[in-house]
Amino acid sequence: MKLFIACCCALFGGATQALASSGHSAEAVSTNLTATPFGYIALFIFVLAYALVILEEKTHLRKSKPVLLAAGIIWVLLAVLYKQMGMEGAAHTAILGNMLEYAELLLFLLSAMTYINSMEERNVFQALRSWLVSRGFSLRVIFWITGFLAFVISPVADNLTTALLMGAVVMAVAGDNKKFIAIACINIVVGANAGGAFSPFGDITTLMVWQSSKVDFWQFFALFFPSLINWLIPALIMSLTIKKEQPAASTETIHIKYGGKRIILLFLLTIVTAVSFHNFLGLPPAAGMMLGLGYLGMFSYIIKQKEKRALQYDSPLGIRLDREAASPFDLFHRVAGAEWDTLLFFYGVILCVGGLSQFGYLALVSHSMYTELGATYANILVGILSAIVDNIPVMFAVLTMDPAMSHGQWLLVTLTAGVGGSLLSIGSAAGVALMGSARGMYTFGSHLKWMPVIALGYAASIYCHLILNSHLFE
Repeated sequence: MKLFIACCCALFGGATQALASSGHSAEAVSTNLTATPFGYIALFIFVLAYALVILEEKTHLRKSKPVLLAAGIIWVLLAVLYKQMGMEGAAHTAILGNMLEYAELLLFLLSAMTYINSMEERNVFQALRSWLVSRGFSLRVIFWITGFLAFVISPVADNLTTALLMGAVVMAVAGDNKKFIAIACINIVVGANAGGAFSPFGDITTLMVWQSSKVDFWQFFALFFPSLINWLIPALIMSLTIKKEQPAASTETIHIKYGGKRIILLFLLTIVTAVSFHNFLGLPPAAGMMLGLGYLGMFSYIIKQKEKRALQYDSPLGIRLDREAASPFDLFHRVAGAEWDTLLFFYGVILCVGGLSQFGYLALVSHSMYTELGATYANILVGILSAIVDNIPVMFAVLTMDPAMSHGQWLLVTLTAGVGGSLLSIGSAAGVALMGSARGMYTFGSHLKWMPVIALGYAASIYCHLILNSHLFE
């Protein structure tokens, strides 16, 4: 029975890397409460909540809502059980550790999302799309350009934003060519996930590994060639099926709004600031990202003042505004436009499985996977699970289990969790988002047809890492 529970937790689990290190917390973690009635109820509630998350496309219930409810119930059960055991204050101490981890993640992502929203409002991404569509490239060239850009942009922006941008390019060029749109979207998903795997900023999983200090910032780039192979092998095979058709070029022209290019530079400066805070000052990267949000805040004031004057007078500043509908740039509108459903979902998952960890479930999973299977096979399995469940909760579970592994193994699990989601269209945020925007053209079934080819790239990337970075496994 316990092994069954452990397998369920491995499939649906996720949590933060660190728990509070006080005496009460240590006692709670070392106590096996998995066989208690409250333990069974807590696990059932989380499995039910995560099932609703998986069915979001059918139920239209936002994914944050069931996990927020489950998180509260699980910690109520845990607090009541601790009180019955005479461990006053243990639940309070434990939940503070989880909430601290979430606070760092929230502030980091809030700053990054605000920058992405600001660049979108300044037409940065739309201008890139307009330029690509107007070049008159063949479908095969568009296939390679969009896949390559997905690979190189996602390490800085993120794989979800990059996939949506490149998907919009493909649909604008291909028109009603459903076959090309499907295969190009698959290429974009694989490229975006692969590109996000070798950068701390490319995916939530890499960000969590970096913030937990398992891998240093520069060590992530040891995954560049394995990630490149993960994208290139499927792309090469898929490109052979694309005809050299020449779609009609578009004459649409979109210009970047005033300040857009400087916001890009400020975003890059913010990344440098976050890395410097972590590497040189010993401060959390989130603190550096919030300082970077301050950069944007001050510059947004300049944009707002200039656009106010442009709306009132004929301005020689070259600011293009639609005087019927335009309003000056407002930073707090961009903050409000962050993916709050996603941010609250992270809170629910972290608190849910932080509670399950206190019950002792992740200790069972850690023993089953990393002791019995070994680190290499366990980390490969993590990537396969990521295709079914989603890589974020799976990586949270690994960080919470905190198995004793070399840097090479931590990089391996970072790679597999990042690119394993490409095996199925539902395995990553990029795939789910593109299924929504290219509804009826890029589907679960169209992606599934190419899964053997994608799996070949997955296996080749693992082999490449084991060979090229063998010195990191010592």
